[in-house]
Amino acid sequence: MKRKATINDVAKAAGVSKGLVSFALNDRPGVSAENRDRIRDIAQALDYRPSVSARSLSTRTSYALGLVIARDPEILGADPFFPSFIAGVERVFLHEGRALVLSVVGDEQHEATVYRTLAADARVDGVFLTDLRHDDPRIPLLHELGMPAVTLGRPEGGAGSEPRPFPVVTLDDTPGIVAVTQHLIDLGHRRIAHVIGPHRMLHASRRNAAFAQTLAAAGLPADLVVETDFTAEQGASATGRLLDLADRPTAIVYGNDPMAIAGIGLAHERGLRLPDDLSITGFDDSELARYVYPALTSVRTDPLRWGEAAARVLLQLVAEGSAADVDLEPARVVTRASTGPAPRA
Repeated sequence: MKRKATINDVAKAAGVSKGLVSFALNDRPGVSAENRDRIRDIAQALDYRPSVSARSLSTRTSYALGLVIARDPEILGADPFFPSFIAGVERVFLHEGRALVLSVVGDEQHEATVYRTLAADARVDGVFLTDLRHDDPRIPLLHELGMPAVTLGRPEGGAGSEPRPFPVVTLDDTPGIVAVTQHLIDLGHRRIAHVIGPHRMLHASRRNAAFAQTLAAAGLPADLVVETDFTAEQGASATGRLLDLADRPTAIVYGNDPMAIAGIGLAHERGLRLPDDLSITGFDDSELARYVYPALTSVRTDPLRWGEAAARVLLQLVAEGSAADVDLEPARVVTRASTGPAPRA
């Protein structure tokens, strides 16, 4: 087996000290541009790869970034958003020599402990902060810990509030909710329900507010709202409760695609024809949305691109100490066969 090249081999081939090789490969000052390029060329020719642990000690950098998600692991596994988001992060990290440290905790109380442990052990150089909440306690905690972070979405606060401590990567989902609700109104629906995620999450309450405002503008009530935990199981349960109403909805807007797909399945079991008897819409426009029957109308958010953008911002923040906010293209509706004209009375 071929012996792995060491830093001593690179130093010997370049005719310099090990210290200078380390400085050159870690972009530290004190090395001329000519020497830095020459040493890097020699290291590449020898297929030398620095030890991550050694680099961490010399640069006080972990070369890892964290993502802590407070959701039941079963819920997380069924939600297509996070796998796509993580794929986008890893696509960037692959070329930057970084690793993602993922921690899934069952409740929000455990989160603070995880963040404190990550900071105390210097396991990560920064974190992604997702599922923002009202009066989110994680933001002041991370600020107190001195942990660089990027928030996915804009935290609460408006004009006159204290400056945000972290950069934001956001994708405005309210245009998507407004558009999909208006799409159903334009099709003649007057009883439209909303199956949403937990109210404590900013995106759930923000989307529901946009839903209600769109209905109000059309002179329609927004009284059919069911809160869930985002699982397909609770999506199916919410659908059953709505369909059992004496004055049941003719259209249902769901907070994600798995709940909408579960709703389609339950509607089929009840003998309803879609979209003749009931229209259904999802959110995130996952890959499965186009393959269910009927194909699902959904709001596209592109979590893969969101992950890529968030990874670049967090890397810049860690390297330079600051980074600008990024606003991605707003969510939009992809119309398919699961929505149609309201049934005649």
